[in-house]
Amino acid sequence: MKIISYIFILFWRIWYYLWVILLTALLFPALLIVTSREENYASFYKVARFWGKAILFVMGFSIELKAEKEFRKGDSYVLCPNHTSMIDIMVLLSVSKYPFVFVGKKELAKIPLLGFFYKRTCILVDRSDVQSRNAVFEEARRRLQKGLSVCIFPEGLVPDDESIVLNDFMNGAFRLAIEHQIPIVPMTFYDCKKRFSYTFFSGSPGTLRVKIHDFIESKGLTIQDKGRLKKQTFDLIHKELLEDTEK
Repeated sequence: MKIISYIFILFWRIWYYLWVILLTALLFPALLIVTSREENYASFYKVARFWGKAILFVMGFSIELKAEKEFRKGDSYVLCPNHTSMIDIMVLLSVSKYPFVFVGKKELAKIPLLGFFYKRTCILVDRSDVQSRNAVFEEARRRLQKGLSVCIFPEGLVPDDESIVLNDFMNGAFRLAIEHQIPIVPMTFYDCKKRFSYTFFSGSPGTLRVKIHDFIESKGLTIQDKGRLKKQTFDLIHKELLEDTEK
């Protein structure tokens, strides 16, 4: 039975990569147009949402969303989900109908075809370069002033050790929220690691549960409070993952 399971997972994983490439290629003309000018970002986001939702669908995933609070059109937020899987981006696109901009590592810009649009639409960071990290804040400020939200995976990278429930958070998301006095939106992805981790021979189709927690306000906080804000967000998501009875 293990051999049959491995064969299924092998073809299922290949199916994923084929669909990512195929959909990106099919949408190439539309993506080229909507990424040609920054003013078209809202249109790009609609195309990106279709891309993300379509990939989840063909992979046999469905999303079960629980939201303690709804996003308000025109408001800006700093989205902070836990990061465990390469499908996290598709899940985020699926659950947020209002546009946000990803802050992501610059290495992803090297991915053929997909990296071309990633570079044109996301805020890229080289975490080993102090100047690059500072430039991220300047670019994020500019996007926030245009009424967009920003998504930062506060763990930074997906930990190699999959037994880690939640990796330590970095400061960037919380500094940004305080500087702009906008809410942090903690988000818990319960099943992405189980359903589609970076371990190749693992995973299965099924439900991806997502919880958008009550927003954590930063109004009135100063930069000295970023450690407390970071801990509050970490503790909330960490507790949610530890107490998950359906894992």
